Amino acid sequence: MSSDQTIFNSVPKFTYKEPVPEINSEEFEKVVRSRRSVRVFKDTPIPEDIVNKCLDLALIAPNSSNLQPWEFYWVRNKEKKQQLVKACFSQPAAETAQELFVVVARTKTWKRHARQMLDLFHSQSTAPPKAVFHYYKKIVPMVYSLGFLNILGFLKSIAFSVIGLFRPVPREPVNKSELKLWAVKSTALACENLMLAFRAYGYDTCPMEGYDSKRIKKLLELPKDATVVMTISAGVRDDKGVYGQQIRFSKNQFVKEVNT
Repeated sequence: MSSDQTIFNSVPKFTYKEPVPEINSEEFEKVVRSRRSVRVFKDTPIPEDIVNKCLDLALIAPNSSNLQPWEFYWVRNKEKKQQLVKACFSQPAAETAQELFVVVARTKTWKRHARQMLDLFHSQSTAPPKAVFHYYKKIVPMVYSLGFLNILGFLKSIAFSVIGLFRPVPREPVNKSELKLWAVKSTALACENLMLAFRAYGYDTCPMEGYDSKRIKKLLELPKDATVVMTISAGVRDDKGVYGQQIRFSKNQFVKEVNT
């Protein structure tokens, strides 16, 4: 690999291939369009195997560098579930839910997960390109390390600003807030996977941001680097579970075509 090539702008010589299945686009559109934030659920349980299938689908969501900075807390203990409902202000979406999940983003698991990736590569019969090993050994620590008192992050921000005058550079994360944002973005993608998975199996969900995050962190004994991204309730939609028609503003307000 020449000096002006990196894992970002060159195509490694992989031997791996997999078939691309045909997709029923109409059924997919039905799943997406019928997903609503359901506020009231029926008293009908969700089979455990369905919940696990939906969690499995959540965990294959796309994520940055495959570092999977998420954790899903499926709160099944009745006492803790009641406490979680209270932490969600006892809103109907939580109080009537058959299942409740707290989805968390982590900013300190990337080191462990990078090592897991390297261990996985070493265990494979066909080793991936050297650039992949270099990425997880060198580039990942460089990008996500902030150092003591964010000293390394500060130095990176200066270096990126200077280098960025001459060529594109990855400018984030260089502080705790940007690292948190990085983790939350990937975790939010997994949340969407979970909600669409439940809808595909005939169940509904409600993503909730109305909660006391401090109480939830104490309830679940979450580590300091954990950020509660959202709580998600799930169940069978009650007839009065959807409060009104879905409202979306004009497409032209949000989609910007860059033609010039």
